[in-house]
Parts: sequence; C-alpha cells; structure tokens
Amino acid sequence: MSPMLTVKDLTSDFQLPLHNEAAFEKIREAKDYASTQALAAGGAALATGGGIHPLGWLLFGLAYKPLVVTQKLARLEKLGTLLFDEFKSLDVQVFPVIPVEDNNPIDLFIRFPRTTHLFISIRSKGDREIVYNEAREVLQVKRKDKNGLKLWQPCPLVELADYEKWLNKNRDKFLMSSREAQKTPTAKVLVLWPPTKAANTHNEHLYSEVGSMKILALRRKGTAFVIQEEEVTEFVRAWLAKYR
Repeated sequence: MSPMLTVKDLTSDFQLPLHNEAAFEKIREAKDYASTQALAAGGAALATGGGIHPLGWLLFGLAYKPLVVTQKLARLEKLGTLLFDEFKSLDVQVFPVIPVEDNNPIDLFIRFPRTTHLFISIRSKGDREIVYNEAREVLQVKRKDKNGLKLWQPCPLVELADYEKWLNKNRDKFLMSSREAQKTPTAKVLVLWPPTKAANTHNEHLYSEVGSMKILALRRKGTAFVIQEEEVTEFVRAWLAKYR
C-alpha cells in the first residue's frame, strides 16, 4: 500500500491481516504439520523448503526456527485463543505472528480499536531466571544450577520498542489513522513462559502497579512489562480497565 494513501482512500475490499478465529485455525494447521512432518524429518524439509506446506504453515511456521516451531505455535494458540475468548465481547482483535523487517515476528498484537493496544512477546529460556542489569539496561539469563549471567540476545525489550515504531510506519495495514497509531495507549509486554521466571532480586523501584498487580516494569526505549504466562489475562484486564 502506498504510504501516501489515507484511511479514507482505502478500497472496500481492504482486509486486515489474519486475526482472531481465522488466525488460530491456521496456527493449528501449522502446529499439526510441524509435529507430524517437520520433527520426523529432523527439520530437513523446513531447511530446504521441501514438501507440501498448507497455507497455515506458510503463514506461521516458517517465521520460527524449526527446532522451536512446535512449542512456539502451541504457546501462540493457547495464549491467543485465551485472550480472544476472554475479550471478544469487547471487539478485541488478536493478530498473531506479524512479520517485522530485520526482527523476530510480533508474537501477538492485541488491539482494542481506539482504546488501547498491546504488543506481546512470548519467550522461554528453559529452567532459568531472568535478571535486569540496571547499569547496562540489558536483560541477562541466569542458570539456576550455575553461577554467572549471559546476555539475552536479541534483547526482547529492544524488539518490543521496535514493534511500536513499526506500527507507526505501517498503520495502514490495520486501517488505522495516524492519531490512533500514535496517541492510543500502548503496553509492551514480555511474557515469560514456565519454567522461565524473573528473578525476585530486582530493586523495588523497578516495579509498577497496574490495577492490583505489582509488575516488573523495565525502562529500555520506553517501558516494557515483564509478567509470567499465568498472569497474562489478569494483566490485560487491568490494563484495559485504565482506558475504558
């Protein structure tokens, strides 16, 4: 779409990126394909592009590395379906796996039109703790059975900030005005999937309250909230309550 077009210039056949039930169905197709074909082939078909891929696999599976694809798709299906079922009465739009140039895909873009947006990155580092280094403004990964910290690359906090910039430049994909893209309150959320957890040693000033929740809020190119997988629905509900 030409960047010169405005919302009113869009034709009547404009379609939003795949979202809600249609998207979850494609994720299920991709997940089934990954579990029955890709793993049996040891990833060879994925690496070469061989085999016959259903549309769902083309849209979703190829966005991730073969070895993590099945788990990733299962997490996307679980979390995306959960959020849609919880908030569908509020006309929520849940967009999974949005490609972003020179970056990992946006795992979930949650849109409550003209109310609020949320970017959600789902990450797992196995049985490890995540530590925020304030001095360096970076995330580090700590093994529970070993000393030492390893830098988390690419940094999910930087990616989340980049996603927000991407949306401002690509708002037409969502039939969104410049005002909605730039002025709508936006939450950037890093969801840690178990057994990965945030360390409980962070300084008190790094936490913020959202509703009744006390949440790690890390400031790197803006603020990103770090929560556990089981807290997602409660967080979205509390965040949305601020703006409805």
